[in-house]
Amino acid sequence: EYKSYLSPVLLLEVMSMYQSMGPIKEHIYKDEHKGGVTLKDVEAQLWVAEFAKFLKKSGKLNTPKWTDIVKTATFKELPPQDPDWYYVRSAALLRRVYLRQGVGCGALRKVYGGRINRGSAPSHHKPASASVIRKCLASLEEMKLIAKHPDGGRVITNSGRRDADRIASQVM
Repeated sequence: EYKSYLSPVLLLEVMSMYQSMGPIKEHIYKDEHKGGVTLKDVEAQLWVAEFAKFLKKSGKLNTPKWTDIVKTATFKELPPQDPDWYYVRSAALLRRVYLRQGVGCGALRKVYGGRINRGSAPSHHKPASASVIRKCLASLEEMKLIAKHPDGGRVITNSGRRDADRIASQVM
């Protein structure tokens, strides 16, 4: 028999606190998920790492020759230390396109931008490199994972959605 060591008043207070947090997603605690697992159900960091492995293993993603020497933004001092950074950035961009259809290069530059150190002057936000983002998006288009939208920006294709959800179910 379970005996609570909390006073009844405190126990009611704790229970009301958990109820005020809203419904808890049951699929997090259960092995099964009704309707299938999608990219929205998984943590971003885990999914991006797993999808980057998938892109590298497939061998279909064309990586430019300059990936080992280029910086990802003007405010960076050094290029990325991870040799597989291009796969990680491509996976992260695919996730962004999945979550927000029709997103363009300019919006993605803002997302991946950061703070520039201007010495004693106040820091300002600088956008990321448009060339790197364009090349990643072009590589994903060659794999037929995303496509250009007629009104501008990029949208995810059916095969891209299928691959993303399949990797999400593996991560879950």
